[in-house]
Amino acid sequence: MKRYYIIYKGRVQGVGFRYRLMCLADKYHLTGYVRNRLNGDVDCEVQGEDIDAFLKESLEKDYFIKINDYSVKEIPLKENNSEFTVRF
Repeated sequence: MKRYYIIYKGRVQGVGFRYRLMCLADKYHLTGYVRNRLNGDVDCEVQGEDIDAFLKESLEKDYFIKINDYSVKEIPLKENNSEFTVRF
């Protein structure tokens, strides 16, 4: 099991990107959160087994979403993390 902190840059706010990540987290049984940042980026923490599949699918092209860059950093696991949420 791993936990990653991911920042997505580009046209990622106001286009359903957080909802897309929430659906992917559900698909791959991951926990954590996703949220908009004040600078226009979206960041998330994801924890589980299939994070690489989640990341790969999150970067796939979409008509509205345009990811110009992203960064991934492995971080310590969190105990008692049981769901994936959208933070506001």
